[in-house]
Amino acid sequence: MSESLGSAVPLSTTEPRPAAAQRVLPLRHPGRWIASAIVLVVVAQIVHGLATNPFFQWDRFQYWFLRPTILDGLLITLEVTLYSAVLGLLGGILLALARLSKSPVLRAVSWVYIWLFRSVPLIVVLLFLYNFSALYRTLSLGVPFGPAFLTFDESRLATDMVVAVVGLSLNEAAYAAEVVRGGILSVDQGQHEAASALGLPKGYQFTRIVFPQALRSITPNYVNQLIGLIKGTSLVFYVSLLDLFGSVQSMGSTYPGDIVPLLLAATAWYLILTSVVSVVQFYVERYYSRGALRSLPPTPLQKVRTGLRDLRARVRKEAAI
Repeated sequence: MSESLGSAVPLSTTEPRPAAAQRVLPLRHPGRWIASAIVLVVVAQIVHGLATNPFFQWDRFQYWFLRPTILDGLLITLEVTLYSAVLGLLGGILLALARLSKSPVLRAVSWVYIWLFRSVPLIVVLLFLYNFSALYRTLSLGVPFGPAFLTFDESRLATDMVVAVVGLSLNEAAYAAEVVRGGILSVDQGQHEAASALGLPKGYQFTRIVFPQALRSITPNYVNQLIGLIKGTSLVFYVSLLDLFGSVQSMGSTYPGDIVPLLLAATAWYLILTSVVSVVQFYVERYYSRGALRSLPPTPLQKVRTGLRDLRARVRKEAAI
């Protein structure tokens, strides 16, 4: 009996395998691989269609992309965007502070302004300002219903550039006001109480404590507004200002066979401008996230380095096994 038991022991398979021989297999995700394959096929089809369709005339696109006419329009687009973004943000800050003021007059005026310019289409604002001289030939500063101290000729002041910048700035200030107000309200109330307990002046509290913290919330929302502003500059063509889109429209009427390459050139420049703004947004958000996060978000270069390091470690692990 003992011999039969002893001979049966080596046949047992219940003993665990050594830890070094065990291998943990990752969980399979077939649905993810199938979805990725479908997306890659669709993207490849789109790229193939863009590259091989003669209708796009890529040779003419290369011709128009860096033409002086297009670059001059691009420069006007940048100027209008820069001036309107700065003036719109400053106006938005003032309107937001008025909305948060304890004065009922300031709150009411700010609310009416924001309501009005968020309701009226931008093209209507631009056309109204473009024809403003038909309503008021002169502008004056003085006592209401009394004598005027200074008088201006509106037709000389309202150049095409001024009309475009003023119209875009008025419209942008209404949207920026709500972005800034939301950012200020996102700051914890304890920060306001702590600043007041220290006896700091109201202006110092806003510029040094409240507003820097609000910028973490303001930045991504206002950058969306800025990107919309870049594209919104295409409407200044209707007030006789030849920006990027206006230059494309003008050249398209002269060269009707090149309409598609001209539109592609404008699209490429708009993509470049919005991409640059998005990169700036990332680094501004990263800067203002200091102190709010335990570690700063990695930059794109750091992400690439981390990915390569993880890939090398995985390859070495697979080779060792």
